Amino acid sequence: MLDFIYYPVSAILWMWHTAFGVILGPDSGLSWVLAVVFLVVTLRAALFLPFLKQARTQAAVKRLQPQITALKKKYADDRQRQTIEIRKLHKEHGVSLLAGCLPILGQGLVFFGLFHVLRSFDRTGTTGHLPFLTPTAPMTAAQNAVTPNYMFTAADVQSFMQAKLFGAPMSATLANTVGLASTVALVAIPLMLIAAVATHFTARAAITRQDPSTNQLPLMNTLSLWVFPAGAIVGGALLPVAILLYWVSNNAWTLAQQHLVYRRLDAESATEARRVAAARANTAPKPGVKPNRRRR
Repeated sequence: MLDFIYYPVSAILWMWHTAFGVILGPDSGLSWVLAVVFLVVTLRAALFLPFLKQARTQAAVKRLQPQITALKKKYADDRQRQTIEIRKLHKEHGVSLLAGCLPILGQGLVFFGLFHVLRSFDRTGTTGHLPFLTPTAPMTAAQNAVTPNYMFTAADVQSFMQAKLFGAPMSATLANTVGLASTVALVAIPLMLIAAVATHFTARAAITRQDPSTNQLPLMNTLSLWVFPAGAIVGGALLPVAILLYWVSNNAWTLAQQHLVYRRLDAESATEARRVAAARANTAPKPGVKPNRRRR
């Protein structure tokens, strides 16, 4: 159904696992850990320019807010004309609201694809099947061991099932662990907490850049600051260690990327403000000099 997502994601994961497997050994748990981390690096690097475009769009919309407010007041009784004028203003300043959705959409598709690929390493339980697809009977351990997983061979599947992070199997979940509950908890709980903290501070960084003059929904800010991070803790108990590792890596990248990009945009805005101020100072009449007036 979504093979156009699953195969590219699994191909990138396979590429990094193969590369690190040459150095560390294909059955090394560290090879799988690094493969997941560098999958994040690869995909987020590919989405960097759309994210930068999104950040510039948000900054441009914030600068245009006074003009947008004026247009809304001017055409308060004509919604169609209001929309046309606002779109025209956006176009004049190179603002594309649709482009701002690409990073979010891309990350959502990647997470969805990775979740399916990683869960498909272990088809022995009903949780190994993706929702909204035709359910199939769970495989036995023997059947699972000889079944390929997209770009991964049966040998790769067996390697992943044996891979561990600090003693916790990469395929294990905190909620469905038998015999290794304490070991999985020692790995999964810190990952869940780190993901929650990173989610909170990522939302806080975004909220601090909101324009106070706009009507932001307090409910959405509350959800972003507290409910979504709580979801990382509650929902994290149902996710495999490999998915939690991806989640932490992705959130850490987002937090660092926001800091660097926003600092760069702030520096550009400050430079532009100084340039405008200098231009106004040069065109303003000097003290003691009468301004030139045009004859009527």
